[in-house]
Amino acid sequence: MQLSKHFNLREFTRSQTAARRDIPNVPGKAETAALKLLCEKVLEPIREQFGPVMISSGYRSPRLNAAIGSGPMSQHTKGQAADFEVPGVSNYEVARWVQRNLAFDQLILEMWKKGDPNAGWIHVSFREPNRNQVLTYDGRGYSTGLRAA
Repeated sequence: MQLSKHFNLREFTRSQTAARRDIPNVPGKAETAALKLLCEKVLEPIREQFGPVMISSGYRSPRLNAAIGSGPMSQHTKGQAADFEVPGVSNYEVARWVQRNLAFDQLILEMWKKGDPNAGWIHVSFREPNRNQVLTYDGRGYSTGLRAA
């Protein structure tokens, strides 16, 4: 199923953990609608600016989410969030562009290290109304804003 011009549902439901543990990872109508909105409002503009976007984690069923150790309130379970990278582009650069140019609920630069532009990944979510919350996660905790470790 195509979610937007450049993104399909399979990219957001693929999971090695789900496959290995035989955990169903199929979003319902509300989660699929939220994924479409995330693609249209956030991921398509990122792709237009930087090129192909690689989704590392999208929708997670509640069972899959628990299996990977994520909290029950994760926006991934609602279809509102994705973790991604843009090959060949610094995650920090992409995150700064998103912060300056797009509406989003939450933007987290995760595990990025200065001097290693390919380190880590970006978590982004979209819902209405959006909080426009910007954080950095360094493996020990969260801090406000985009920060290089």
